[in-house]
Amino acid sequence: MTEVVEYTVPSHADRLAAFAPDKLYSLAGKTVLVTGASSGMGEAIALAAAAAGAKVIGVARRAERLEALAASHPSIVPIACDLSTAGARAELAAKAGHVDVLVNVAGTVQDVVPAEQESAAQIAATLELNLIAPFHLAQLFEPGMREAGGGSIVNIASISGVVGIGRIPQAAYVASKSGLVGLTRELAGQWGRWGVRVNSIAAGFFRSDMTTDMFAHPKMSEWVRKGQPMPFTAVPDDFVGTVLLLSSNAGRFITGQTYAVDGGWTCL
Repeated sequence: MTEVVEYTVPSHADRLAAFAPDKLYSLAGKTVLVTGASSGMGEAIALAAAAAGAKVIGVARRAERLEALAASHPSIVPIACDLSTAGARAELAAKAGHVDVLVNVAGTVQDVVPAEQESAAQIAATLELNLIAPFHLAQLFEPGMREAGGGSIVNIASISGVVGIGRIPQAAYVASKSGLVGLTRELAGQWGRWGVRVNSIAAGFFRSDMTTDMFAHPKMSEWVRKGQPMPFTAVPDDFVGTVLLLSSNAGRFITGQTYAVDGGWTCL
């Protein structure tokens, strides 16, 4: 039976108030858990969520970096955790309690070698952190979101999960990010009826700890520049606006989508 929902258009005054950025993108009263929060994109997202009013649980392996992050804002709570094991992920869920928003940022590239040279151990380690860990964390936190009447999961994927790159050989990494994009669609389809939204961001090339060596080579840096229409190189802060959209009321009707934040790389 189709649900019929009556809709009354609010007054202009009410809509203007609701459309104010500090209301539309507010995370006040929400708990946001961000993995990979000790540096790069995860650190930027944690800070943005705190600025939007959320209690932020920052998760990473490097405890000293997390402590420095927590010292920057009173609403950031650090939890040191190695997400590469199921037991550690279960302990994290028990410590964190209920979360309204889960942002899966933590990831790894074991090595940049041709596919035929990747070892079984390298492949397994990449898939464990980049795909299995986000899936497991979603399983652990979704029941609480369902019980609360909704929540949001944001998976940080990569443009290599939606288009072939080739020039930078990372087959296991590509497989993990492609799997994360597919997982995003499937979880959105399964959990949407309970108000749990699941989306992903296909991140383009940006300066981070992971890409330091790549940008250090003039030829690779030029290759990246030529591959995107935008005339500047991205930094971690360039991704926080999309995460806030997908985490807040501004994106309440968005689920199952993968947003390419890539300077136009995938449009060419």
